Amino acid sequence: MSEKNLLKGGEFLLSAARGASLFTPEDFSSEQRQIAETTESFVNNEIFPDLELIEEQDFTLMVKKLRSCADLGLFLVDIPEDCGGLELDKVTSMLVAEKIGPTGSFAITFSGQTGIGSLPLVYYGTAEQKHKYLDRLTCGEWIGAYCLTEPDCGSDPLSAKTTATLSADGSSYLLNGVKQFITNAAFADLFTVFAKVDGQHFSAFLVERSMVGLSVGNEEKKMGLKGTSTAQVILENVCVPSENLLGEVGKGHKIAFNVLNIGRLKLSATVVGAAKAAFAEAATYADERKQFGQPLASFGAIREKLADMTGNLFAAESLLYRIAGMLDARIATLDRTSADYYEQYQGAIEEYAGECAIAKVFCSNSLAMVADEALQIHGGYGYIKEYPVERYYRDERVNRIFEGTNEINRLLISTLLLRRADKGAIDLFGADGSEEPDESVLFAAEYSLLARQKKLFLMLFKSLSERRSEQEILLALGDMAIAIFALESSLLRGTKSRGSASESKKSLLELVVRVAAFEVTSCFQQSARRAAAYGIDGEEFRTVQGMLAEISAYPVSDLLEAKRQLATAAGEAGGYPF
Repeated sequence: MSEKNLLKGGEFLLSAARGASLFTPEDFSSEQRQIAETTESFVNNEIFPDLELIEEQDFTLMVKKLRSCADLGLFLVDIPEDCGGLELDKVTSMLVAEKIGPTGSFAITFSGQTGIGSLPLVYYGTAEQKHKYLDRLTCGEWIGAYCLTEPDCGSDPLSAKTTATLSADGSSYLLNGVKQFITNAAFADLFTVFAKVDGQHFSAFLVERSMVGLSVGNEEKKMGLKGTSTAQVILENVCVPSENLLGEVGKGHKIAFNVLNIGRLKLSATVVGAAKAAFAEAATYADERKQFGQPLASFGAIREKLADMTGNLFAAESLLYRIAGMLDARIATLDRTSADYYEQYQGAIEEYAGECAIAKVFCSNSLAMVADEALQIHGGYGYIKEYPVERYYRDERVNRIFEGTNEINRLLISTLLLRRADKGAIDLFGADGSEEPDESVLFAAEYSLLARQKKLFLMLFKSLSERRSEQEILLALGDMAIAIFALESSLLRGTKSRGSASESKKSLLELVVRVAAFEVTSCFQQSARRAAAYGIDGEEFRTVQGMLAEISAYPVSDLLEAKRQLATAAGEAGGYPF
């Protein structure tokens, strides 16, 4: 597919929904499924049996498990072939992350190694730097860590106080500062450290653990993810050779933000995997636990929870793999032999920075909902450590904080859209919305609903564009965009996948699309009401109210029966039924 046929970042808000090139989980190849099975087998045989020891911070065991993971080649998924890696597509990378997701502490440690611990070197390292360090990282001999956050700057990394001072002869830099909440700190061998050269030029450095002056603080006592190492990294006159500067002086922001873009998407895959596992615990318990002489799963209050969890996860999974497919399609248009290939590669990822932020927010919120309801279904037993849902519930909370808080990501979505509109990259100010679909098409009511949501978004986006300094308005607009993308992804997947599905699966797809549409639309309506109430009045406000009334009139039929059938399917599957 040529680049001109690909959607630009944010362009989903303008175009009529189309799904011919959409990637869905139903499109996994036999090779991708085999890699998923291998990863899942490793998790079940190697990680879960020792999970209690891992949770007790047996870091020697953690490193041993990481090296076993490396032996399977799972550290090589995102590594280029010319660096000894497999260089698999983003869909496969997300699938591996999803299968490791249920392990909690191990999943985050694994991600810290294969993502932010290695990818800065892959994308920005010199040939000499890669030769020196990358093989050690990919075989598990060395463990990597990423040092961006500081005690006084979390969401604003460019205000970092860590400094790097070039020596008089230019041979080295002296690094001074403190980094906070560093994953893998206790056992990492190589740290990617961000510091300001001369106190102003934000840059990145490769710092070895053995370098004099680097020390690691005490382990943080955390609510969840107890098996991970999280500590301060302290730099006191650490002498770092000049050749360990990563990228260019003053260009550290590119490394930080571009690596975070793909990191957000991988986190989305990780939390989808955790949500599926928590869901399985809930569905199994509801089927086995009896109250008043009947299984919990026979009660309407529980069936509704199982159905809502299914719809939420379907939307999360749909948008996750849609974005991964979008990235793969754009990367496939690049010239692999070009000298600036990695610059182009980063540009392809940056194109969908907004979509990656959408995935991070929606998927982490999905896990929050699923983990909470899974615990609720367990009742008092869900609060007891012996039941797995207790860990899923605790581990879940931080996912809405790291890789950029969900608030920062919601603001980022709106800000990126405004910047693109200002530059004329996408015509968000001139467009009025996509046309209403043919009433004879499958999911006609839902596609019509989607078209009206896009129209309302564009109206509010234009009306409120001059109030871009007000975070409350940007958050509401970001939430509207998230809901639109989730609805569209669910619809497109349902439409595409239904064509090749069995009769029973076709029926199930129709049910889950309706349930997902109903729930996501509720979120859209609430966000649109906030945006309108915050920023417009008079006749325009009345127009918005009328459009919201039309959206509220979404003619979802037999919703209660749809939820009951979805709940039954979840019970029969012992969890997520897709």
